[in-house]
Amino acid sequence: MKRPPAPTRAAPRGPSQRQLRAGELMRHALVEILRADEIRDPVLSGASVTLTEVRMSPDLRNATIFVEPLGGGERSHEIVKALNRNHKFLRGRLGHAIDMKFTPELKFLHDESFDQAARMNRLFQDPRVAQDLAPDAPGDSLGDQD
Repeated sequence: MKRPPAPTRAAPRGPSQRQLRAGELMRHALVEILRADEIRDPVLSGASVTLTEVRMSPDLRNATIFVEPLGGGERSHEIVKALNRNHKFLRGRLGHAIDMKFTPELKFLHDESFDQAARMNRLFQDPRVAQDLAPDAPGDSLGDQD
């Protein structure tokens, strides 16, 4: 007798609830650590940084932290480099601030979503694009239906 084929597993659709909870826990703890301003790095002194998201690996041993420095610009890449230079210090502080079995390895990345949103806004404001988005644009087939 033949066995029925084994059911195939669907690819995961996104982070698990556990990963999301751990990411938010870490984001809040890192905000408090950065607010305390204990890092002795000249690039980070006085810098205001927004932690937009923390993505956790499925095993919760690695965390990718997306940051957006206030004001952005050229300085944002320097700030991300400084945060990555100080990742061991931040991980040590984080180990005391959170109640997890393991303190994850930290990797900081610049959050590009703000730049992409600004680019999209500029595109939508372009007169050539705006004429296509207008509700009564010539050739609009939706307006011709009665």
